[in-house]
Amino acid sequence: MAFNSTFANDLAKLLFNATAIANVADNASSSPLTSLYVSLHTSDPGASGSQSTNEISYTGYARVAVARTSGGWTVTGNLVNPVATISFGAMSGGAGGTVTHLQVGTDVSGTGKVFGRGTVTPNIVVTSGVTPQLTTSTVVTVKTS
Repeated sequence: MAFNSTFANDLAKLLFNATAIANVADNASSSPLTSLYVSLHTSDPGASGSQSTNEISYTGYARVAVARTSGGWTVTGNLVNPVATISFGAMSGGAGGTVTHLQVGTDVSGTGKVFGRGTVTPNIVVTSGVTPQLTTSTVVTVKTS
């Protein structure tokens, strides 16, 4: 099922900004998520992938928390962008790899529930000393078709 663009925008605002959809859905009143966690991936985790599917692994890497508010994410139409650059830890050891995708989900570690995923362009080659960053032009799309 595809969403029309108005509902896709409302859904993105609910998920990324905690903005209620009038008469349809409210943000949890007790224990709502206050942060979403961005993860980096070395290939597309796919529609059925979890936050840990193809997730990069190196010494210094951890998912980054971004506020689940309009201060953390900009939602325009069905496109979601971070408000500020998201910086991950610098690689100080391990295998590294090439970051091709990102995901945004609910958990700081483990499988988590994925709210959205996107392609990282240009790809980020992570080697010793590299600090991966996602800029404000990074896009997560809420699909309308």
